Amino acid sequence: MAIFLSLFLIAATCVVIWRACDGFETASEYLGRNLSEGVRGATINAIASSMPEFFTTLFFLFVLQDKDGFAGGIGTTAGSAVFNGVIIPSLVILTVIWAGIAKHVGVSRKIILRDGLALLFCDLVLITFLGGTSLSWWHGLVLMLLYFAYIFYMFASMRRSQGASPIEEEVEEEAETSSSSSSSGSFAQAIVQLDIEELVIGDQPLNPRNAWALLGLSTLIIGVSCFLLVHSCETLGDELGIPIYFIAVILASAATSVPDTIISIRDAQKGNYDDAVSNALGSNVFDVCFALGFPLFLYTMLYGDIQLSPATLSNVRELCILLFLVTLAAFLIFYSGRTMGRKKAVLLLSLYVIFTLYVLGRAVGNPIAAEIGTWMNGFYAYLPQF
Repeated sequence: MAIFLSLFLIAATCVVIWRACDGFETASEYLGRNLSEGVRGATINAIASSMPEFFTTLFFLFVLQDKDGFAGGIGTTAGSAVFNGVIIPSLVILTVIWAGIAKHVGVSRKIILRDGLALLFCDLVLITFLGGTSLSWWHGLVLMLLYFAYIFYMFASMRRSQGASPIEEEVEEEAETSSSSSSSGSFAQAIVQLDIEELVIGDQPLNPRNAWALLGLSTLIIGVSCFLLVHSCETLGDELGIPIYFIAVILASAATSVPDTIISIRDAQKGNYDDAVSNALGSNVFDVCFALGFPLFLYTMLYGDIQLSPATLSNVRELCILLFLVTLAAFLIFYSGRTMGRKKAVLLLSLYVIFTLYVLGRAVGNPIAAEIGTWMNGFYAYLPQF
């Protein structure tokens, strides 16, 4: 009974997180309406859709308060990064093709290089940090500084257009449409449908004041939902006798990646392919650097260094190396050719299937998966040479 209840709560929190991120997205798009295409996807949209990973990692560390908490946090961020890097782009491609919008998806190679190389570098830094047996506050600080450097570069290289940009006009038009359509709904209906925009904005036009209020309420709801998600994953792991690390890699990461998926598909349907892909890659940079770095920094400042057991260290090392390999493969798929079609979508989906099968194999003690894990851990024997 506890297993089914945990699965139900995980599914329910997934829906609540999705609906809350709708409100977060509306507010963040309005507040960041002057950003150019590609930059908005990698910053505003990426942060908006990655708040669940941030809160989930934070609660994993502070609720469990041990090595399993860190393993669950890194499992969520790394698992979500794999999901974002391969599932979201493939769904974007297939959605555009099936909807008859286009036969191929074209994304700026500059954006792929910018976000892809930044993500690969951040993955390597994280892998390097796991070369020891403990993690300290300065590890979290360095990860956060990497994200701030990434954001600084994004804004420094952004070319602002004169007057209202097409993105700004689009956001304002959507805001007017949203406010006019929401006026017909009732307060009770908004609660049942988890329509946070209706609860906060109602029939008023979107403005900076209610946009910030919408952003705050959405963040609060996302935080509470992520707390329940962590508790449900912990209960499910205890009932199944599976380390919470594996539950986080598969279930928690997929649940927290729903907003990224919805935002990217919506951008693709509007023809904003650069935003659709940069949201997924930018979300990964946020996940690896800030969603993991800030909780790590805060926790170690309060409670001291995190000492990792050999088993936990082996698991998180494997996952980070696997994340790097999947990211590298996805990057090469993105960068080869000038467009992305069905073949690339199938290749990306295949990467996630292989990743999932490996994680499940490690969870049940499959000898082949264990041998692959041993091979990946062998990389750390050469790390001191670098």
